[in-house]
Amino acid sequence: MSQLTETKHASTVAVVREPGAALSIEQAQVMTPGPKEVLVKVVASGVCHTDMVFRDQFFPSPLPIVLGHEGSGVVVEVGADVTVVAPGDHVVMTYMSCGLCAPCETGHPAHCSNMAPLNFGGGRPDGTTGMCDAHGHVLHDHFFGQSSFSNYSIANERNVVKVPKEAPLELLGPLGCGIQTGAGAVLKALGVRAGNSFAAFGTGAVGLAAIMAARVAGATIIIAVDVVPSRLELALELGATHVINSREQDPVEAIRAITGGGSDYSLECSGRAEVLRQAIDAVGILGTCGIVGATKMGTEASFNVNDVMIPGKRVMGIVQGDVVASTFIPVLVNLYLQGRFPFDKLCKFYEFDQINQAMEDSEKGLTIKPILRISSMAA
Repeated sequence: MSQLTETKHASTVAVVREPGAALSIEQAQVMTPGPKEVLVKVVASGVCHTDMVFRDQFFPSPLPIVLGHEGSGVVVEVGADVTVVAPGDHVVMTYMSCGLCAPCETGHPAHCSNMAPLNFGGGRPDGTTGMCDAHGHVLHDHFFGQSSFSNYSIANERNVVKVPKEAPLELLGPLGCGIQTGAGAVLKALGVRAGNSFAAFGTGAVGLAAIMAARVAGATIIIAVDVVPSRLELALELGATHVINSREQDPVEAIRAITGGGSDYSLECSGRAEVLRQAIDAVGILGTCGIVGATKMGTEASFNVNDVMIPGKRVMGIVQGDVVASTFIPVLVNLYLQGRFPFDKLCKFYEFDQINQAMEDSEKGLTIKPILRISSMAA
């Protein structure tokens, strides 16, 4: 039976009950937030590749579970010890971190030592959950500290980010993961600077966010690599100076020719081991290749050791752009409002009950960034 002692809100949720199965739309109950928790009425939620990874159990999580980790909404209730937001605030929900480990304390909460249990454990650290289904049975939640495929979400004050009310709230959810990951990888983790060259391998939401960020950073050569012509066309619109269809030409040779020896930076966004090899080979002397593409557990990749060692190349794993979301997401919102970061061009809206179609369209490459309309703005 449920561990809830007090339910607060009836909620419609999307539940994964079997690995790889379609999500079922169900009724649930969401409890009162704890002392450091925040109850958010979810207005919209992006659909991310990682949701499908956990739906299919390529990464394990307890079932049944309510996924969703790119939520935006309105705060309706806060716990007794919450200080960062208040009821009525507009927020974006992002990843959860502990705030106590060495990576958190040194400004790298996206690499929190407790990332897995806090974001993928299916509940709070003490094992309790915040949801139960219509029969009173536990629904695992707190996915990325939020489980935003729900009308109501219990988050923590550490993973809600207040955003200005003049910004379009239903659009902002993807800033909490996919868009933040690509932009943060460029602006924070890699530190791309004015005059640098940059190549994105894969032009989904993460890769295109990286391309927009590279333009913001002032990179003068920005290369998009993909196999979908329409996405390459969009990459040019968003800031790419060159595009490469890797079905038609060798991207490593093409990048070396464009840059005169190799790019300063590359970012592997596809989650494919063979593409990672290309991204490593494509950077030049003292170049850096960042990895953000999620792969199946146990995936291994190869590279030529001397071709990495002798030119002094670096290979960097990056989670969530290695950003502190509470300060970085407002930057992205301001860039969007100024017309300098038009991530809305990646997005397509779906109604909540179209969630399985949105996932299918994303996996087929028909939609770059699906966003589910979940609740009305009124709290």
